[in-house]
Amino acid sequence: MKAVLCERYGPPDVLRLVDVPTPLPKDHDVLIRIHATTVTSADCRLRSLNVPRGFRLATRLAFGITRPRRPILGSELAGVVEAVGRQVTKFRVGEEVFAFNGFGLGAHAQFLCMPEHGAIALKPRCLSFEEAAALPFGGTAALDFLRRGKLQRGERILINGASGSVGTAAVQLARHLGAEVTAVCSTANAEWVRALGASNVIDYTQQDFTRQRETYDVIMDTAGTAPFSRCRHALKSDGRLLLVLAGLPDMLPIPWVSVTSRRQIIAAPAAERAEDLRFLAALAEAGEFKPVIDRRYTLAQIADAHRYVDTGRKRGNVVVGLG
Repeated sequence: MKAVLCERYGPPDVLRLVDVPTPLPKDHDVLIRIHATTVTSADCRLRSLNVPRGFRLATRLAFGITRPRRPILGSELAGVVEAVGRQVTKFRVGEEVFAFNGFGLGAHAQFLCMPEHGAIALKPRCLSFEEAAALPFGGTAALDFLRRGKLQRGERILINGASGSVGTAAVQLARHLGAEVTAVCSTANAEWVRALGASNVIDYTQQDFTRQRETYDVIMDTAGTAPFSRCRHALKSDGRLLLVLAGLPDMLPIPWVSVTSRRQIIAAPAAERAEDLRFLAALAEAGEFKPVIDRRYTLAQIADAHRYVDTGRKRGNVVVGLG
């Protein structure tokens, strides 16, 4: 099969499209023929080791000291079940599915084996393979943080970095939950993000939300630019700060804030659950949620996709089609 290898850390030029053996499913595995995958900001951080402050060594220990231990990147995908292990009962050959392999990676290839009890779900009929592939990374992260932040109907939430994959998902999910959404993004994305469901939009090139008088029940920071030290005055006395992207210094105040106030800082990676994929699929079927696609590339163009994501200017998701 064709696969893109990242055999050393560095710029997009380190990526190589090569032939590798097609994996064989074990007894409890599902082999998926991938029709579409994505390039996420996480893929680019792993490729380049451009990770949040304080996590560089931990990333090397987890993913490879001198080179990536898992050379095929990519965490989300959509495709068709090609084969199943002898004891698989949840999926059948020919079913259209989408999946999130998280830190297991491996989706930048024509085939991927995953355990049947992993984060795999039937593809929503209303979504294309490309749209379904763009659903898990941003959707599950936004959903998990909103749940941990206990966002309630009628509350006010500010989403910093509302135009990325997690941000666009969070805007739609927060609206679905009945919250009043304020989105922070650039001038170019303001009206577009409003169309996703934001009631208010703050153009960060013109205004600093931390210097305004408005306060919020929940602030979600997907961009890594709104630590507690910067946005504490924008949080209500019992507000929750959701740090989707944060460095180690941004997490250090968590115990102190919880002891000295009613505020909360919530960080740590989002969970990866099949039930969350099914929940998002149901919302998509109901017309309540749709992944946003910015650009499309082929597997042979994946280095260009990485270059674009590296700019930090993508809207929603960057998809890679495999035909």
